[in-house]
Amino acid sequence: MVIINITIYSPETPMIKSLAAAAFLALALAPPAQAAGEPDFTITLKDHRFTPSEIRIPANVKVRLVIDNQDPAPEEFDSPALNREKVIPGRSRGFVFVGPLAPGRYPFMGEFNAATAQGVVVAE
Repeated sequence: MVIINITIYSPETPMIKSLAAAAFLALALAPPAQAAGEPDFTITLKDHRFTPSEIRIPANVKVRLVIDNQDPAPEEFDSPALNREKVIPGRSRGFVFVGPLAPGRYPFMGEFNAATAQGVVVAE
């Protein structure tokens, strides 16, 4: 038995491979998709302080907290009450999913600047 492998070179072949690689990288580096129906609530970190320091979310609903760190330094969003910890690099955004939460107050802090970076999620 003889197997003959014939490869035909086409000028488009490298371009197709490049386009496929670019598409793969675009998908791999894209931010995580948000599931339908999960509302976003943005908390900004600037000068080592969270704004708003008290954020109200609906009780019994899963939500996505968008942490917008405008400081040049990283900060760790930390909340034992929410059972969440996430390091947000400087000048970037991070996402923290919480809930569904029973009505109540859930404190959080920036662990690297705990004296000033304080806040609370209020589920109502």
